Amino acid sequence: MAEKLGLYIHIPFCRSKCDYCDFYSLAGRGEGCMDAYQKALIAHMAESGPLTKGWQVDTVYFGGGTPSLFGAKRLKAVLAAAARRFDLAKDAEITVECNPDSVDRRSLAALRRAGVNRLSMGMQSADDEQLKSLGRPHTFQQTREAVAAARAAKFTNISLDLIYGLPGQDMDSWQASVEAALALEPEHLSCYGLKVEPGTRLDDRVVRGEKLPDEDLQADMYLWMVDRLSASGYRQYEISNFARTGCQSRHNLKYWMGRPYLGFGPGAHSDFGGRRFSFMRDLDGYIEGVLGGGRVIDQCDLIPQRERGSEYLMLRLRTTRGIEEWEYRREYFMNFDPIEQKLEEYERQGWAQRHDRRWNLTAKGFLVSNQLIGDLLTCQEEATLEKTLPRLRQAEENGRA
Repeated sequence: MAEKLGLYIHIPFCRSKCDYCDFYSLAGRGEGCMDAYQKALIAHMAESGPLTKGWQVDTVYFGGGTPSLFGAKRLKAVLAAAARRFDLAKDAEITVECNPDSVDRRSLAALRRAGVNRLSMGMQSADDEQLKSLGRPHTFQQTREAVAAARAAKFTNISLDLIYGLPGQDMDSWQASVEAALALEPEHLSCYGLKVEPGTRLDDRVVRGEKLPDEDLQADMYLWMVDRLSASGYRQYEISNFARTGCQSRHNLKYWMGRPYLGFGPGAHSDFGGRRFSFMRDLDGYIEGVLGGGRVIDQCDLIPQRERGSEYLMLRLRTTRGIEEWEYRREYFMNFDPIEQKLEEYERQGWAQRHDRRWNLTAKGFLVSNQLIGDLLTCQEEATLEKTLPRLRQAEENGRA
């Protein structure tokens, strides 16, 4: 049976740059370079396809940027190229991110006919003033209309993004946004805490004194949301992701489960063949490099087994599936005992729970997951040193003998 592989295709074009965004995206770069970029993506796939012999692509994800701004015709051409160059599974999950203002029934119907079967839509809030404060180019009414257009185009798997901790947001307005999202009956919800990324316009606003909801309020928002979505039939499967039965994001699970994927486009990342690599964050440089046979890789690293063991803890503990003792021992040949001792401490605090040999963080644990996982990585490092130091000392003594 062929091993499974995901494809990520980065579409860096945006109508405008949101105040909080630090992804590689370009506002105002329109028709003049989209055709050249389409050509570069297709050429890059033709070059990469032969390297994946024996692998079957079961997820394709168009992220951005705003992929829907690229146009249904171009997205269709790139997807057709992926189907030609890779072994694309018949039941592959094919996702396109979109903003509510950049889609209509006609364009969505074209995507659906091309094979796209999942939409990830950036709702973010049901409050138009909050959307304006983020620099979002749409209103909540446009979100309603976009979801209705997607249903008319026969989409049966729609995900909505929401953000909590926004400027001017209180518990009541957050609850109103969640309720408004639920009323649209999506199959999936991604609910993120606002992050102030260095170098963004939001970062500048905060530096100049703008206040955001404090940590305690954001924690209350998160815990209320987890309970509310659970009561509505949305099962939490990752810190920020909730889905109805059978509607988890298969592509994003690849990242959290440490599965292989290939990325295409400026700033895109890949994890394939034991190596992790990324492409330059430069649209023109990427196009010229691909079409002209030049350099496009920005960074490439061979990932040792020990580092994979650390990633297992970091990524799997973001999910409700969590980690398992013998999975850890078998895959990474590392001692689980000190990890388990620390997890037992977390269990007493209500931050973790155990089912047989499998451990996962609770909703309260997810709130402080960075600290908890950091402590587990320290335990892992100390256990590795305890195992390694005696061997080094023995080697030194043998060298002196």
